[in-house]
Amino acid sequence: MSDETVPALLAELAALDNPKIRAVNEKHGDDHGVNLTELRAIATRLKTRHELARELWATGDTAARLLALLICRPKSFDRADLDTMLREARTPKVHDWLVNYVVKKHPAAEDLRQSWLADPDPAVASAGWALTSDRVVKRPDGLDLAGLLDVIEAEMADAPDRLQWAMNTCLAQIGIEHPAYRARAVDIGERLNVLADYPTPPNCTSPFAPVWIAEMVRRQQA
Repeated sequence: MSDETVPALLAELAALDNPKIRAVNEKHGDDHGVNLTELRAIATRLKTRHELARELWATGDTAARLLALLICRPKSFDRADLDTMLREARTPKVHDWLVNYVVKKHPAAEDLRQSWLADPDPAVASAGWALTSDRVVKRPDGLDLAGLLDVIEAEMADAPDRLQWAMNTCLAQIGIEHPAYRARAVDIGERLNVLADYPTPPNCTSPFAPVWIAEMVRRQQA
């Protein structure tokens, strides 16, 4: 059996660090160079190891934290753990995986969504918006969609990048999933012009909300 101590795993991750991958990731604010397929293979080998996950997280190393999020047991964290971890998540990938792989599976997800949405830290608030987008799609009952659009209309244009992206995603999902609000969502997107010039590869959908909404609705109706 391979050595599964924290020092051994850190050494294994360091050996997988690819300068080319690191250079690409650094353009997006991430500071690791490990191929994520190889990282997931390590997680598959380790299976669920919650205490090991806590130790890996505590190292502060980005690749180790990504691995921790794959092998942890989400419901074994308490609400305070997740709040602390989000505030410690320095890089976009760790932030995204924490929200999507751990927080969304936790019983306190809705409580955290509401708390984070109002947080003055834009990175924390962006997690609140990411959880809100998930609810817009999966469990919209009880959400004030018109109120969310009011906030987006007032604040998205001047929001920091990560928060702006999360608010824009919510805007698009409201327009895609809720026909009664579609025209207003498109109008807000067109007036604010957020991400209109975002470089989009061929065969990918632009994140510019009016284009994104139109394409997803077209696919739904095809």
